[in-house]
Amino acid sequence: MFARMIDDFKDSTSTALRLTSLAAVVAVALFIMISFLCAAAFVYVLQTWGLIEACLTGAGIFLLLALIAAIGYVVRKNRVKARAAATAKSAVHSALADPMLVATGIQLVRAIGIKKLIPILAVGGLALGLLASRNTQTDEAPAE
Repeated sequence: MFARMIDDFKDSTSTALRLTSLAAVVAVALFIMISFLCAAAFVYVLQTWGLIEACLTGAGIFLLLALIAAIGYVVRKNRVKARAAATAKSAVHSALADPMLVATGIQLVRAIGIKKLIPILAVGGLALGLLASRNTQTDEAPAE
């Protein structure tokens, strides 16, 4: 179980590193392209209409780019949050479905005894319920 979790972590880390380096290359290329497009737009508007209009055109282009980046950030943030919730649910399910964990639980019940284990399980269930209700309340809060 732990080996699989470590392998998943290694795979996700290597994938994230590759994607980050690729995104950095794309970002640099886009920055250079946008710089030349803005310079061309500025020169064209400067020659056609004048200095003030050229400056306002440049500001409008950068405002549009900032809005596109902000929308992309919000969409990405929501996807990452949804993926993290799905991964957490699958990790808990796989841990509870592990035969070694079930066998350990049965041995624990035999060693401690069912009469002593019931109050411990009741307190643990109560704590788990409180944590689960607190997590659902914070998930429903509006994003900043």
